[in-house]
Amino acid sequence: MKQLTSLLAIAILLVSCNQYNKTKSGLPYKIAKSGKTDKLKQGQIAKFNFEFTIKAGGKDSILNTSYGGVPVYMPYDTAQVNSRKYDLMEVFPLLSVGDKVEFRLSVDTLKRMGLIPEFKAPFLKGSVIKGKAELLAAFNDDKAVTADRTQEMEKQKASEIKALEAYIAKKGIKANKSAEGVFAQIATVGDLTNKVDTGKLALVMYKGYTEDGKEFDGNIGKPGAQPLQVNIGTHSVIPGMEIGLKFFGKGGKGTILIPSSLAYGPQAQGPIKANSNLIFDIEVVDVKVAPAPQPMMPQGMPQH
Repeated sequence: MKQLTSLLAIAILLVSCNQYNKTKSGLPYKIAKSGKTDKLKQGQIAKFNFEFTIKAGGKDSILNTSYGGVPVYMPYDTAQVNSRKYDLMEVFPLLSVGDKVEFRLSVDTLKRMGLIPEFKAPFLKGSVIKGKAELLAAFNDDKAVTADRTQEMEKQKASEIKALEAYIAKKGIKANKSAEGVFAQIATVGDLTNKVDTGKLALVMYKGYTEDGKEFDGNIGKPGAQPLQVNIGTHSVIPGMEIGLKFFGKGGKGTILIPSSLAYGPQAQGPIKANSNLIFDIEVVDVKVAPAPQPMMPQGMPQH
């Protein structure tokens, strides 16, 4: 009987540990305390990680995350935080530095509150967004934030480059490396008297894929597909693509390997997961002088 009572007490404790509290707007949450007591104060800058996932195709799919990347830095404004409803920010006044929080967002509730316009994949009726966050630090001034963010960015970029170097070694690839950390495997360098550079328009056939080999975009092998026009120096494509193309001239072929920080970083893009290094097989079909930018018309002047 005594053993049964002990087991029952443990069961009740486990259930209570898994129970969620609710904010005023009804957001379910539970906090794992760090043991620290220093909460955020007005005017401080919060450093935190977060992640949102939703079940799609029978498995959890990441919508957005800062884990595995650079944390988020956000000014803490108590008036703004107190005005938020059904939002992670509602929980921030309850957190101390080092605390972790799990929370749930009902898609039906988000729709009812007008926070999403319609039920559309992956935000289907009846689905739930799972969230987690961790309050890492609190800073009192921008100078401290800048120093910390720079350190985090350098650490993240070093991690991405290390992963690309491991991929290159595994595949037995011989690649050149730019000062920024972009790698280029050159099959054919092309005509370097007509080299891709700032102020040039590169016409490119390409196929993009992630390190696991999943293709996400491209025009190679597609009947009737036209070359991608990349106006170098205008940021019309991800930074890593511009940097990588500069290894080639007209007729050049090869592979460009780009760290996430020079691609989409923490922002997922369709099939591209957050913090993904990207790989592109490319062929530079042509290199031309880029067209001159169109002059801005003064207001009120007719355009013909």
